[in-house]
Amino acid sequence: MIKPEKLEEYFHQFLDDPSYWVHDGVIDVDLEMLKDWGLLNQTEDEEKLLQDQFPFYFHVLENNSKVTLFNNQFIVWIVPDVIDDIPSTTVMIALIKEEDLKLEIVYKTSGVYNTPKYVLKTLRHFLTEVIDTEEEISSFLEG
Repeated sequence: MIKPEKLEEYFHQFLDDPSYWVHDGVIDVDLEMLKDWGLLNQTEDEEKLLQDQFPFYFHVLENNSKVTLFNNQFIVWIVPDVIDDIPSTTVMIALIKEEDLKLEIVYKTSGVYNTPKYVLKTLRHFLTEVIDTEEEISSFLEG
């Protein structure tokens, strides 16, 4: 397990220059992206099915500047901010690799998309994407 003080080091490294750590840079969540992923108008039954299919359990640490979620696979930092009088949230998803972290995805929600619903739906989508990619890489390396 990574020590809490090491988590803070990683957090500040990643936050200072996220485009250095992830090839795609910071992804802005917008209407087109949410539509493409089918995250806009899900019924309660669809929500429940998704939650049952992809349960992610995290420990939660919260302070005045961020919320940190962590489990044996991921560290997720959720950082609220106000930019040009518009509330926004930056989310950084890092994959735990032995005693190291690899920043996988950074995305930002703002304006009408900066609601807990969209922040968390997008988080679930990206976590699933990272897991699927890691499984493909593992099966390729083993095969």
